[in-house]
Amino acid sequence: MEIHSHIDEHLETDLLVVGAGIAGISTALEAAETGFRVILLEKEPFIGGRVSQLNQYFPKLCPPSCGLEINIRRLRDNTNIDLITLCDVANIEGSPGSFTVTVNQKARFVNNRCTTCGDCVPVCPVERDNTFNFNIDKTKAIYINHENAYPQKYVIDPNVCLGESCSECVKACKYEAIDLKQSTKHIQIKTKAIVWATGWNPYDANKLEYLGFGKYPEVITNMMFERYSAPNGPTKGKIIVPGKNKEIDKIAFVQCAGSRDELHLEYCSSICCLASMKQAQYVREQYPNAEIHIFYIDLRAQGLLEDFYSKTKKDEKTFFHRGKVAKVFKDDTDGQIIVEAENTLEGKLHQKKFDLVVLATGMKPSNKMNGNIIKEFLDDSGFVKTDENYKIIGCGVSTGPKEVASVVQESTGAALKAIHYMKGGK
Repeated sequence: MEIHSHIDEHLETDLLVVGAGIAGISTALEAAETGFRVILLEKEPFIGGRVSQLNQYFPKLCPPSCGLEINIRRLRDNTNIDLITLCDVANIEGSPGSFTVTVNQKARFVNNRCTTCGDCVPVCPVERDNTFNFNIDKTKAIYINHENAYPQKYVIDPNVCLGESCSECVKACKYEAIDLKQSTKHIQIKTKAIVWATGWNPYDANKLEYLGFGKYPEVITNMMFERYSAPNGPTKGKIIVPGKNKEIDKIAFVQCAGSRDELHLEYCSSICCLASMKQAQYVREQYPNAEIHIFYIDLRAQGLLEDFYSKTKKDEKTFFHRGKVAKVFKDDTDGQIIVEAENTLEGKLHQKKFDLVVLATGMKPSNKMNGNIIKEFLDDSGFVKTDENYKIIGCGVSTGPKEVASVVQESTGAALKAIHYMKGGK
């Protein structure tokens, strides 16, 4: 990360929270509502992290707006929290009680006058891949992730925007909210404590060639499936076979896609089995007669969530197959996708045909994306270490795979530890 000697702005706070997903937001609120000043950083233009991309989440299977909207309202109303988006941490110096953090904030090219009226969008001549929908569809160069995204203002993607040579959006905006001359800003923050809550990325399914991802449009990842299922997704919640606009008769969920594999992710992400069972419910709601097949090595449904596994097993058209999938390929005669897997209970190799295959890819921590800045605090898998007294506090999936409820619980602990540091504890 490039560090600039020129600093555009100097800020001071009690707590710096890096990452504004559900973990970072929850931690910031816990500390701020106790009376401490908090700066909340987010690298993306909008907050909410991976939770905002889900259709539903455990344990109540409610939409993410259920929890995020409440937290965003609390965040918006709390004068102790300053939210800064489009930020990358460039450098960290110091120790608990006295940190100096250098941050590079990218230009949004849209100021606070934006009312999200949308007049700028139709006139924009350039499109971009919609990363919020995992590149399933496209947006214009000026965009907002979804109607409830926060902050409620557009952003311009500088990687595709034609810049001042175009300016069609500037002409269309009656509120003078677009400023194409904005540039990167360098900020220095003095803080007493740091909570690291940068979340996770889905494991790159392009590395799983033997499972057909990238080769066959009928093979998608579990997070792509969430977007297809979501009302604010690319198909407005209608689950179809990509590229065919076809309804589903048979669907396969392939567990441990790249997980528990020394060539990919050595660890288990712990929630993928339950995520696939949850997604099986999405299918059942839209297709009452569809066959659902779940290929697994071992099933994990811990604690209260085991009841959900028991409920799923009672579905007479949901089938569980114990065995690791060896390969996924297409039958050229009828165009259907074939899943080949060994049934380890029978010791036999089976092939089954499907309309759609969903790969349950694991959670890869985002921590290593920050280069060497926090390298000393990470374990071999890239998660923030929690078993020793390190100077930054890990929170959420940055410390290990877990579901939303556990993330929120851990956020309270992170806030308490940060308060201990802020009050001079060692």
